[in-house]
Amino acid sequence: MADKFVVNYKVFDLKENLFNLKNKVALITGAAGLLGKEHASALLAQGAKVILTDVNDASLKDVSEFLALQYTKENVLHRVMDVTSKASIQNVFELLSQENIAVDILINNAAIDSKVKKGKPLLESSRFETFSVDAWSLEINVGLTGAFLCSQVFGTKMAENKGGVILNIASDLSVIAPDQRLYRQPGLEEKNQPVKPVTYSVIKTALVGLTRYLAAYWAAKNVRVNALSPGGVYAGQDDEFVKKLTNLIPMKKMANSDEYHGAIQFLCSDASKYLTGQNIVIDGGRSIL
Repeated sequence: MADKFVVNYKVFDLKENLFNLKNKVALITGAAGLLGKEHASALLAQGAKVILTDVNDASLKDVSEFLALQYTKENVLHRVMDVTSKASIQNVFELLSQENIAVDILINNAAIDSKVKKGKPLLESSRFETFSVDAWSLEINVGLTGAFLCSQVFGTKMAENKGGVILNIASDLSVIAPDQRLYRQPGLEEKNQPVKPVTYSVIKTALVGLTRYLAAYWAAKNVRVNALSPGGVYAGQDDEFVKKLTNLIPMKKMANSDEYHGAIQFLCSDASKYLTGQNIVIDGGRSIL
């Protein structure tokens, strides 16, 4: 019985690839962003067909063309979709249905995130005292309501089909508060110091709540729902910011954008088939301190 072993009279095949996603269809929101294309790459590497969605048509096409060159072209599709509009989501759902494409995996990745860039602080209007209702509404509509609507449309069909995976992309800021010292700029008065906006923490924390709710709600329908909370991802940020952040991380480094591939493959495949309702924090240890 080479390459097999027996536990309580059940035979397990050691050659079985639990990460295999062949014949699975995954839809990713915010796919034109930094991590969206990495999530797609991780799933394509395991044989999945991936539908890239984003509101930015030009960037979406660029990412789609790039991935089509790296993987099987037929496995890379893209559709313009506005996650804040149920009509837009429903339209994509119906177009896919007309092509006999059913979504097995939904990754709710779309978000508005003010990035730290070299020589440029976060938004000047990011302070809580002056944060606008318009900005609050927009960011929550994209990052939270979008996940709710996409789960409602695609997740409901998964439940009808008795199986599927929803993965909500949260953040280490779903379990810890932002350390605003990271964003301070020399020479500015306190009232003008940039900060990580309140919306980011609220949205990412709420996504974990949505994850638990849906995991329990659809457990009997074999729809697994989990959250992945990445830590800081290196994307050419200012050297001083990188230094300050890495000093808060036990592993003394920010993540490279491709270092979540394994987690994505695990959470979207049968390798995690008994895992649901969990928030997997992968942040180099930052949140344990």
